[in-house]
Amino acid sequence: MTAEGHGGPPAGQNGPLAGVRVVELAGIGPAPFCAMLLADLGADVVRVGRPGGGPGEHDLLDRGKRAISVDLKHERGPASVLALAEQADVLIEGFRPGVAERLGVGPEQCWEVNPRLVYGRMTGWGQDGPLASNAGHDVGYIALTGMLHAIGRKGGPPQVPANLLGDFGGGSLYLAVGVLAGVLQARAGGRGQVVDAAIVDGAAHLGSMLFGMANAGAWNTERGTNLLDTGAPYYDVYETSDGEHMAVGALEPQFYAELLERLGLTGQVPDRDDPANWPELRNKLAEVFAQRTRAEWTEVFDGSDACVSPVLSMTEAADHPHLNARGTLVRPDGVLQPAPAPRFSSTPTPPPRPVPSPDAAVLADWQVRGADDLLSSGAIHGKEA
Repeated sequence: MTAEGHGGPPAGQNGPLAGVRVVELAGIGPAPFCAMLLADLGADVVRVGRPGGGPGEHDLLDRGKRAISVDLKHERGPASVLALAEQADVLIEGFRPGVAERLGVGPEQCWEVNPRLVYGRMTGWGQDGPLASNAGHDVGYIALTGMLHAIGRKGGPPQVPANLLGDFGGGSLYLAVGVLAGVLQARAGGRGQVVDAAIVDGAAHLGSMLFGMANAGAWNTERGTNLLDTGAPYYDVYETSDGEHMAVGALEPQFYAELLERLGLTGQVPDRDDPANWPELRNKLAEVFAQRTRAEWTEVFDGSDACVSPVLSMTEAADHPHLNARGTLVRPDGVLQPAPAPRFSSTPTPPPRPVPSPDAAVLADWQVRGADDLLSSGAIHGKEA
């Protein structure tokens, strides 16, 4: 076995999480994204998948990781995972509650070989509660938290924000913060713990500002009537003459004044501070935006503080000058994808690395005990380079 697997961390790999080892029990959606984020930041992440169930060539959620296949139904399958867990700082799984324990790789089983391991659990409903064992998806999780209800226009139905708010915002990011906090605590106190990252908890937590505004009487539960939910005409999107859209976020008075100036509407619109005037104001803005193309309006607002931006598709965003200058979207090997974020001044993150193919070389890299016996048993699948 070589010292480096395909797609694995190169010699001298940088990043703020360099030296942190993560085992990811392969799943879908939020758990893989959390592991990808950790890999982006320099962690050595090993994705443990099922035989024949490796990552797809274009599955960006598996970029930067190494991969190995383990048959957990094989008599030596659980031992293979535990051997990796023994050398790891973090293990991430996204099974329903109780499944990992039945497979022989639950927290208590892992702590027998590595008491310092932080055990990250990613679910929609959480590890307990009446719905804990139920199936679910992003849209249902955010529905119960009140967050889905808050998104949409007045008089219309709730609008589903893809799976960004629940799976990735309320799920992956909270799991990442949780396991990193767990690692800090384990290094200080010598003992790992379970991180119960439930999408319902995270999605609700993301709504903290809205709950605060509602408590203060500044947020109405009637959708599309508030400052930030398209209720206010100066925080909305408007169609242009070519069927495209411009996003307007002119909340502050000085930015709003510049918006009106660039639109040629100074002194021609009603007072925006009175919500009774919002329908008339919206009509005025819509009428003017409809007179030019998106490209023309982009030029009008270029360099201004009016807080107006063109609404771009993902492919169009890749060509925007600002995103190009920052390298926000990159094309390693011709594959368009977001660059790692956030950025660090002293420990810059490595560029995105390829999606891995199963490779047992990680066993040697991690100095896994009994690696040869596990390989010969047939529980582990993957090339030995």
